[in-house]
Amino acid sequence: MNKPAYLKLDHVDKRFNRGAMATDVLRDINLGIAEGEFVSLIGHSGCGKSTVLNLVAGLLPVTAGVVLLENKEVNSPGPDRAIVFQNHSLLPWLSVYGNVRIAVDKVFAGVKSSAERNDWVMHKLELVQMAQHKDKRPHEISGGMKQRVGIARALAMQPKVLLMDEPFGALDALTRAHLQDSVMEIHAKLGNTVMMITHDVDEAVLLSDRIVMMTNGPAATIGEVLAVDLPRPRRRLELATDAEYTRCRAAVMEFLYSRHKLPSRAA
Repeated sequence: MNKPAYLKLDHVDKRFNRGAMATDVLRDINLGIAEGEFVSLIGHSGCGKSTVLNLVAGLLPVTAGVVLLENKEVNSPGPDRAIVFQNHSLLPWLSVYGNVRIAVDKVFAGVKSSAERNDWVMHKLELVQMAQHKDKRPHEISGGMKQRVGIARALAMQPKVLLMDEPFGALDALTRAHLQDSVMEIHAKLGNTVMMITHDVDEAVLLSDRIVMMTNGPAATIGEVLAVDLPRPRRRLELATDAEYTRCRAAVMEFLYSRHKLPSRAA
């Protein structure tokens, strides 16, 4: 994309120290993401994908370099960056509505009235098709529904960047497909900026504007960035025979399983 970087990782390194031991997890990460762009990070386990996400979230400090959001340094968590984890992380004693409302009250207590916050919560639940289940507790709904609530809670904070850490990894294939379609619809409606971690090549190609492919760790870095030139809205059945979809999928597979395959470990 030719838009200026809205979110930028500029020469970012990350090292973890344990006593006298130091491990370089990331080295010289350079990435610019435009406003409204959907970017996926993919790579083998241990390549530092989640560390990148945690640096953007402000949950970890960088060792060197800087993370910038709208040209402001990111060095702590904030409501302008919301995370959807693989585990839904819902509070079991609160209803579906309550799990979203708690985030809205935290962010908008001095900005929106109670009635406005109620409308805001309901709008986000409607967006993820969970409004009719607002009074249910987490144990009363399915895994896919819980993840929809997690997405609604993140969106309700009105973040500048939505961070998703393998949000569909624990779901069955059919539920995952439905949620992927929902995320595409939400992204089309809101035009929000998304950074998603995934291990799923097809998921990355289906959802992304660009796919960031990470080299193996330690000292992992960005090996290649692939632009996905597929028009939106995207329909998975049509993409199955699309030449550009096939090309992108093959490019990611070749990167992961030929040029940067995970070394086999001795038993």
